[in-house]
Amino acid sequence: MCGILAFFSGNSAVDAFQRRIAASLELLHHRGPDDTGVLVVDDEVIFGHKRLSIIDVELSKEPLPYQERYLLTFNGEIYNYLELREELIREYGAEFATRGDGEVVVAGYHYLGEAVLDRLRGMFAFVIWDRESKTAFGARDPFGIKPMHYLQTGDGLFLASEKKALLPFVDNEIDPAQLSHLLTFQYVPEPHTLHKGIKRIGAGECLTWTPGPAAAGGLSIRRYFRPVFHPTPMGDGKRILHEIQETLRDSVRVHMRSDVPVGAFLSSGIDSTAVVALAREFNPEILTFTVGFDNDGYSEVDVAQESARRLGVTTIPTKINAHDMMEALPKIVWHLDDPVADPSLVPLYFVAQKAAEHVTVVLSGEGADEFFGGYSIYREPLSLAMLTRLPDPMRRGLRAVSRAIPQGVRGKSFLERGTTPIEERFSGNARIFAGDDEIGRLLKRNNGGARYTDITRPFYAEAAADGLDDVTKMQYVDMSTWLRGDILVKADRMSMAHSLELRVPFLDLRVWAIASKLPQALKVPPGSNVTKWAMRQAVAQLVPPAIVNRPKLGFPVPTRVWLAGEMYQWARDILHNSGAGDLLDLSYVEELLRDHKAGRADNSRKIWTVLVFCVWHAIFVARTLDPGIKRNESALLTKPPIAAAASAAVLTQPPSSWA
Repeated sequence: MCGILAFFSGNSAVDAFQRRIAASLELLHHRGPDDTGVLVVDDEVIFGHKRLSIIDVELSKEPLPYQERYLLTFNGEIYNYLELREELIREYGAEFATRGDGEVVVAGYHYLGEAVLDRLRGMFAFVIWDRESKTAFGARDPFGIKPMHYLQTGDGLFLASEKKALLPFVDNEIDPAQLSHLLTFQYVPEPHTLHKGIKRIGAGECLTWTPGPAAAGGLSIRRYFRPVFHPTPMGDGKRILHEIQETLRDSVRVHMRSDVPVGAFLSSGIDSTAVVALAREFNPEILTFTVGFDNDGYSEVDVAQESARRLGVTTIPTKINAHDMMEALPKIVWHLDDPVADPSLVPLYFVAQKAAEHVTVVLSGEGADEFFGGYSIYREPLSLAMLTRLPDPMRRGLRAVSRAIPQGVRGKSFLERGTTPIEERFSGNARIFAGDDEIGRLLKRNNGGARYTDITRPFYAEAAADGLDDVTKMQYVDMSTWLRGDILVKADRMSMAHSLELRVPFLDLRVWAIASKLPQALKVPPGSNVTKWAMRQAVAQLVPPAIVNRPKLGFPVPTRVWLAGEMYQWARDILHNSGAGDLLDLSYVEELLRDHKAGRADNSRKIWTVLVFCVWHAIFVARTLDPGIKRNESALLTKPPIAAAASAAVLTQPPSSWA
């Protein structure tokens, strides 16, 4: 796994940026501590790269040249690189100077052009510079596992794995519309960031860039992959379950390709347990890692340890408390770039820290819920069917009745939800501050009329065009928002914070090919409380029986308990010292905090969302909080990076192989 920072000049002058790029690259040191490369090409392009060596440790140093024409900087893993390499040799006579997967990407681009994207099985964000055509081409993987940020200025195009490496080149201005979305969703949805001017290349998107005036050059972004559900009636149930299991087995097999040790996360749920059960078939000695809390009802350690015992693998536990959470939060937020107010970030940070002491790569279970229908909320359309199937006039009448029923009266919520279209009812897995009134009360600055439906509307339109049922519409919205903005961001940042590569076997194109065909009844069967039924049944013989139908818990975090107790004063101090009072009405948040402590309401998710933003604001905007990052990487954000770091040698000439 690696960190990328590249600059493409719009005026053939890079001298002013060489040392600034080299210095900003040090902000990504945690993504690749094994090697640093900075290369200036033809006085037009600067490629910076931080490498975490996983495949072909000795030879595949980057930036990587190919055939004297191309230069590649690559972040990710291509799991079918061996097969693709052999195909390129057989079909095109391709020659390779390394044994790594990066060279397969650039060689594939040389012979296949953009069509190489359809052949890559893996997670990736990369950019290739073509010296002959003076064109940059880059892409992110289909599901957005690996990140890529961009910034366009009058000087040219900047690309980076993490936003923080671009901050020295942009005004420190917050986008109020994205702050509004953060308060609703608990993350900033793609393609935006909280900083004006910096955006993200979206999941399944590719880019081209050429220098010159806008009419002749510039940046072009297009979507090369869209995950299309096409539920299909299944005749032979046993056949599809066997196919799911075998495809998952193959995905785990190729995800274990590595020249360094591979471990796995293990929770109390079926997703990670299934991954571990399959992984041990290829490595019986695989180490697993789990995390929990000292608070009763919030620890998965005991269940995970029992699963590990039954599977015959070793699990290494980590337990954390409120003090650990308070101490680590500034570091966590610094690594995030933009706030993600998902409390499960904290245990993920600590379990990744423990895993990094033993292995360089871990397998994890992200994506199973979105692919196979695993969230409990996906059962809601079935429970509301008796209302949603009524004629429109009857539903409008019942909607009026629901408004007249006082709050707290039984049946009011059922009528409200059942008479509200799915497009207005479901905005994804998290909706923190709901409605214009709450957002308006909290925000001090106009958000430009931003509403949560601005984010979800395009995806509902695509789902409707695909003819999807309501359950599958919810999956599609979550894949397009929640998975990209929350799940995969925290997975990437919390693992890379410890120079640990996290791999997700469920988020595989071959697994998707099967999951996308499953009908609703094989995901959330009628008359049952079970979710992702087909996936559970497919692995039922592999995992301990107690895990098969265990409800999804995720990483339960006792923020509700702690904010009313040992974290109360800490939370008040953050609100007072963040400097975010010009953006948010923090007195309103203090009121929420007092009500929470008094037990009048559970405001923990709302409070936590604001706290995470306040910590972010203190680090990146007010710059009054030192997150305490090793090697003082964060200090580069507090002053112009005018001197190159000693470990980043700037090469002003191409490699000798290009001579």
